[in-house]
Amino acid sequence: MAIKSKSQRAGVGIAIAIVLASCPAPAAAQTVQELQRQINELKAQIKALTDAQKAAVVPASPLPVAATPTPAPQVAASTPAPSPTPAPAQPQRVAAVAKPPSARAPWYERLRLRGYTQLRYNAILDDHEPLSDTGSRLRSVHDSSINDDGGFLLRRVRLVLQGDITDRLQLYFQHDFGAAVNNQSSTERRENFGQLRDVYVDWFLDPERRLRLRFGQSKVPFGWENLQSSSNRLPLDRSDAINSGVPGERDVGMNLYYTPDHVQAIWDRLTKNKQKLFGNYGAFGLAVYNGQGTNRTERNDSLMKVAMATWPFALDGLGPLFEGQVLELGGSAIFNRYRPELRSGISPVEYRDDRVGFHAILYPQPFGIQTEWTTGWGPQYDMALRSVRSQRLGGGYVQLMTDLGKTPIGRAIPYVRWQRYRGGWKANVDAPRLETDEWELGAEIQLVEALELTLAYARMERREADSRRTGRATGDLIRTQLQFTY
Repeated sequence: MAIKSKSQRAGVGIAIAIVLASCPAPAAAQTVQELQRQINELKAQIKALTDAQKAAVVPASPLPVAATPTPAPQVAASTPAPSPTPAPAQPQRVAAVAKPPSARAPWYERLRLRGYTQLRYNAILDDHEPLSDTGSRLRSVHDSSINDDGGFLLRRVRLVLQGDITDRLQLYFQHDFGAAVNNQSSTERRENFGQLRDVYVDWFLDPERRLRLRFGQSKVPFGWENLQSSSNRLPLDRSDAINSGVPGERDVGMNLYYTPDHVQAIWDRLTKNKQKLFGNYGAFGLAVYNGQGTNRTERNDSLMKVAMATWPFALDGLGPLFEGQVLELGGSAIFNRYRPELRSGISPVEYRDDRVGFHAILYPQPFGIQTEWTTGWGPQYDMALRSVRSQRLGGGYVQLMTDLGKTPIGRAIPYVRWQRYRGGWKANVDAPRLETDEWELGAEIQLVEALELTLAYARMERREADSRRTGRATGDLIRTQLQFTY
């Protein structure tokens, strides 16, 4: 066998020189065949060493074996040669649950910054003017750009800082730079002020992160649509009925969330299929909050109690028609005492604010339906008595949607929604009564991965959220929103 490497040639030459030098004078009488046999044995040992070095890339340690048992020169026999056959590599263990970055990692590997911005424009096609100066104008509690002047509006400008502080503690911090406030010297609005939305930590009580405690300002687990991020929702705004329980969706308090493995597996599958989930707030949740609403001072010594449960059912066993389909059912409840803001100041009276809600979602694969309804009691302005009192409320929505997948202009999800609500809007002065009937037909189009366009037509019949106005306004609108995420 030819020796190809320089190291092998040098090794053979050194070995031959040593053999010849170590032989006594009579060794000259040795035959050429004897010397050739010794050279061949040295070649075999060098080959074994070379093969063992090549096998050293395998993580398993090679097992040493005895030298070749044939006679050899003394210098070669003093160095045992490893086996040319490497030991098999040990199998590597793969964790069943991906672990978060270790707390020992640098902060920039444990925290990440992300966000999204929504730019809106509404065009009123037809607006029936009120019969008097006190009649309701066409307005929405969710979108201040629905008015006679219109214009562009930065509806949301969100930045989120999120990450693991330790292996069991996670931070979530969200700020919105699309909020508005009134000037100190007049009632004129000032747009695009920064406002705290979320700041909380999750303390995971188990390594699998199925059970968690949450402390800080966060979303109240009442209503499926309330918990769903506005960056992920199909319609431009939340429904009046569900959102009336927690306008702004947030409060300060603490939560307990639990998600069984079976439920998490279904949600993971839906996420992989790019379904619009409500966010992982647990299959079961219990919480207590101040009860006064987002960024508002607590006004009484009682706490708002909240409970929620939701459960997804995989429908694959019902036949080929339901292959991959998931139906999610659930409900939530609020028990609270609320002091609304009056034109004369904060109400000294606590009003009953108790509600229950139910939801059902058949995820669009490709066709889906989503509905929520609520009923209960809440503070509401009484025009006859000219004062606030607790009154019955109720309403909800039904939404149909279909996921068309990729189209020539991007992924498209058309939808149609009808909503109805009768009850108070406790976040506004005097907790005015709303009377809402609305149709919305639209489509969300994902132009590119980080750019979404929503186009919608809305037929609105609304009572304005102002206790000084009466009746309802009716109008037709074209609504648009461009959302970019980062």
